[in-house]
Amino acid sequence: MSKSNELTKTAGAFDVRNFIGALLAIFGVILTIAGIVGFTPDEAERTGGVDANLWTGIGLIIAAAVFLIWAKLRPIRIVETPDDAAGAAGTD
Repeated sequence: MSKSNELTKTAGAFDVRNFIGALLAIFGVILTIAGIVGFTPDEAERTGGVDANLWTGIGLIIAAAVFLIWAKLRPIRIVETPDDAAGAAGTD
């Protein structure tokens, strides 16, 4: 229920889900590259053929996409009344 004198804004770039999504994406890309480039036959022998960096990187990229899509589809709404804006501008 919104009153007529209230303004609704979104958090936008300051939404914590955007920060989390960006960090997960960065770590995911780094791990995916490390998994593609750095997986040697010796490591495959030790781990039973599972490239943990690659799979973890892919998982992090998927998690980042979920966070960013969630933030885009359901943004955090901030309700601001004209009194709030005038009060903040008038104080020193």
